Amino acid sequence: MAKILKFEPKMTEAKKFSLVKREAVYTGIALVGLIIFWLIAGFGLANSDVKIFHLPLWAVAGSIGVWLFAILASYILSRKLFKDIDLGGEENDK
Repeated sequence: MAKILKFEPKMTEAKKFSLVKREAVYTGIALVGLIIFWLIAGFGLANSDVKIFHLPLWAVAGSIGVWLFAILASYILSRKLFKDIDLGGEENDK
């Protein structure tokens, strides 16, 4: 079921900037987490003898695992941490 998004009425420019800055920080934290996951999944599992479809575990975890981790991080960011606001760009374009 689709969720209807409601915009807050008239936010100040300072509050909008603060919200955008907060979302950028969360995105940066997600990027650092993704890089750490990639390092652990790729290099940390290099000595493992486990194979998945005749591929070493580090190859699967370092590629498909990172892709799935990025999808999960994007979902969490968009559903839980980001907020839909009107930035007022359309009024300035006219």
